[in-house]
Amino acid sequence: MSLPENSLDYPHKAEKFTRSGLHDWLELYLHDHGFLRASFSNLYQIDQNMWRSNQPSPSRIETAYKKQGIKTILNLRGPRDAGGWQLEAEACHKLGIELVNFRVRSRAAPEKKMLLKLPELFTSIQYPALLHCKSGADRAGLMSALYVLVAMKRPATEALEQLSFKYLHIKQAKTGILDAFIASYIPFEKEGMDFMEWVENIYDADTLTQEFHAQPLASRFVDSILKRE
Repeated sequence: MSLPENSLDYPHKAEKFTRSGLHDWLELYLHDHGFLRASFSNLYQIDQNMWRSNQPSPSRIETAYKKQGIKTILNLRGPRDAGGWQLEAEACHKLGIELVNFRVRSRAAPEKKMLLKLPELFTSIQYPALLHCKSGADRAGLMSALYVLVAMKRPATEALEQLSFKYLHIKQAKTGILDAFIASYIPFEKEGMDFMEWVENIYDADTLTQEFHAQPLASRFVDSILKRE
C-alpha cells in the first residue's frame, strides 16, 4: 500500500490495509519498543470525550479501548509503512473504530497549516476518542494541550498542564519547544485574543524556532537514551 507522504494530508482514514504477519508483530514489539508498553499505557483522561496514551497494541485496543466505548483513535504518528501502524489499522477496522491519522512533530515549532486544521478535526471525529503518539509524552502532550485550547476553550495555563513530566514529557530537551509554543500565546490571551486568531495572524514558527534553546544533555537523553520520535 502506498501511504501519503504529506504529513498534513488530513483527513486520512485507515480504510485499506494488507494482512499483517509475524514481521509486523516483531517490528511493533522490538523495533518500535512495544515490549516496554506491554504493561504501561501512559493512559489519562483529558475530559469526558478525550483520552491520551502511548502507542496501543491491538490487544489493548480490543480489550480496553473498545470496551470503554472509544469510537475514534487519533494517530499522531501519521500513516506509516510499519508493523505497528498496520496492526493498529487492522484492529480498528475489525472493531469498528475509526482510525484518523494526523501527523504532529515533537521537536519543531508546530506548522501553522497543521494548526489551522484543528477546529475541523475536533468537530468532525466521533467521541469518545483517544489520541496517541509513540510514548504518549510529547506529541500526545501537544495535541492534548491543543484540544484543551480549541475544543474545551480553556486557558493556556491549563493547556500547559498537558505538557508535564507526569506524562514523561521533558521540557528541557528539544521537545520543550512545544511548551514554548503554548506559552507564547499567553500574553495575547490576556489581551482577549482567541487562540485560533492568534495562530492565523500572529504566530510565527520561524521566530519561535530561533528564540528557543534546548539543553544539550536533556536533548541527548530524550533522543539517544529514550529514543523518542
